[in-house]
Amino acid sequence: MPATPTSSPSIDASAAFRENEILFAGANGFVGKVTLALLLDRYPDLKHLHVVVRAKRGFAPRERFDKDVLKSPPLKPVIERLDPAVLRDRVTVHQGDVGEPFWGFSEDKIAELDGRVKLIINCAGLVEFTPPVDESFKSNVDGVENTIALAKRLGARICHISTCFVCGESDGLVEEDEPVPGFYPRRKNRDDHSFECHDEIRFMRERVREVYAVAKQKGTENSKDTKQRLSDLGVQRAAQWGWVNTYTYSKSLGEQLLATEPGIDYTIVRPAIVEAALSFPFPGWVEGGRTAAPLIMMAMSGLRHWPLRAEAPLEVVPVDQVASAILIAGALLLAGEGDRVYQIGTAEVNPIPLQKLVEWMYEDYCKAAGRPHWLMPGVRILTPARSRSRGQKLLSRIQTVHEIANGIKKLAQKSNLPGRKPIERLTRSFRTLGIQVNIREQALALYQPFMHDNRFVFEAGNIRRAHAMLSPADRERLPWTPEKIDWKRYWLDNEVRGIQKWVQEESSKGRSFKI
Repeated sequence: MPATPTSSPSIDASAAFRENEILFAGANGFVGKVTLALLLDRYPDLKHLHVVVRAKRGFAPRERFDKDVLKSPPLKPVIERLDPAVLRDRVTVHQGDVGEPFWGFSEDKIAELDGRVKLIINCAGLVEFTPPVDESFKSNVDGVENTIALAKRLGARICHISTCFVCGESDGLVEEDEPVPGFYPRRKNRDDHSFECHDEIRFMRERVREVYAVAKQKGTENSKDTKQRLSDLGVQRAAQWGWVNTYTYSKSLGEQLLATEPGIDYTIVRPAIVEAALSFPFPGWVEGGRTAAPLIMMAMSGLRHWPLRAEAPLEVVPVDQVASAILIAGALLLAGEGDRVYQIGTAEVNPIPLQKLVEWMYEDYCKAAGRPHWLMPGVRILTPARSRSRGQKLLSRIQTVHEIANGIKKLAQKSNLPGRKPIERLTRSFRTLGIQVNIREQALALYQPFMHDNRFVFEAGNIRRAHAMLSPADRERLPWTPEKIDWKRYWLDNEVRGIQKWVQEESSKGRSFKI
C-alpha cells in the first residue's frame, strides 16, 4: 500500500470554513446532498453558505431547497440535531442554474456576492452515460464556462467535481499528474497536440446546430428521432477520441476549459464510481440508479452469467468518503495548498476483484431465497460476445412463446372461449419478461467498458497527502480511510441493502431510474 506522508504543514479546515463564504451548486444531487450534510454537520460554525437551486414551477427556491434537500434522508438527521440558527443566519438559498450565463444571477446578485464568496464548490452536472450531447454539454461544458466567468467576477476559487473516468480507455494505473489540457484517451504522448478543447467544443456545437436545423425543416425539433441523433452524435464523437461515453467526454472537456483558463485558482476532484455511504449520514444511504444499481438489482434477481474481467477491480468509493475528499480539497484550496487534481478511488490501496463481487451477491441471493449456494450452479464468467449470444437466444425464445400465447389469446377472444383471462395474463407476463431481459442486456452493454473492456486503477496519492496535512481534529471530522473498508461486509450490508431500500423500493413505487 502506498505510504502516507508524515511530515507536512497542518491545515485548519475549521478555520478555512469559518473565515470564508462558500457558493455551492448541485446540492440536490447524490454527492451534493451528502457533501452539504457533512459540511453542516462537521462545521456548523461556517461563515456563510450560499446554495444555488434551480427554479421549479410552483416552488420558491427556499421552498424547493427545504423540500428536496433538507427533508431528504441524508439531510434530515443532520438538520434535526443542528441549531436552527445555523440555517437561519448562515445559509442563503439563491435561484440559479449553472447552465445559464453567470448561473442566471442578476448584476445586483453578483454585486452582492462580489468579494464575499471565496470558494465555489460545483457538484452540479448531468450524470447520464448517453444523453443527447447538447444536454450533456449544457451541464458539463457550458456549466464550467459559466462557473469560470462567475468565479472571475466574484474573485473566488473553484473546487470542481468531475470523474476519474475522464481517462477514457485504460488498462492499469491512471496517474494523477497526467496533464489536463490537450488530453484525449488515445493520446500518443505528451507531445501529441492533436486535441484542443476549444476547437472540439466549437466543432460539436456546430454539429448540434446542424442537427437542429435539419429537424426544424421537418418540424421534428423535439422528436425522439432528433434526441436519438444527438445521443448518437455524442457517443460516436466520444468513441472517436477514446472516451467510453458522452458523460466522460463532456466532463473531460469541462476539466480542460478550467485548466486552460488563465487567472483562475482551481482544483478538480475526480471520484470513481460513487456508491452507498460507509457510515455518514448513515450506513447504506444511496440514491438513484446511475451508479452500479442496475447491476446490483440484476444480481439480486439471481443473475449468475456475467461478462467481466474476473481479476479486474471495480473502482468504487463510498459517497461519504467522496464528500470528505471534496471538503478536504476545498479547505486546502482556500489555504493555498491544494493540488490541481485529486483522484478519489480505492483500488490502488484496497481493490475488490469483480469476480468476488458477483460471487458475494450470488451467495446473498441464494441465502435470501433459502437455497444453500453450494447446492446451486455457480457464477459463470463469460466473454461479452458469449453473453450477447445468450441474451439474444433468450429474447428469441421469449418472443416465440409470446407470439404463440398471443395467437391463442386472439383465437379465444374471436371464439368467445372460456379461460381468456389466464391466457391474457400469461401473454402480459411474457411481454414483461421480454422487456426485463432487454433492459438487462442494455445495462450489461452500457457497463461493459467498466466490467470487461478496461482495467481501471486510479492513483489517489494526492488525497492521502491532503488528509495527512489536516489538523488531527479535522482528520477525525473528514475521514479518508479506503484501506480500512471490509469490502464483503460493506458490499452486502451497505451497498446491496441500501439499493434494496433506497432504489428498489422507490422503483417499485413507480419512480423510474435511468441506466
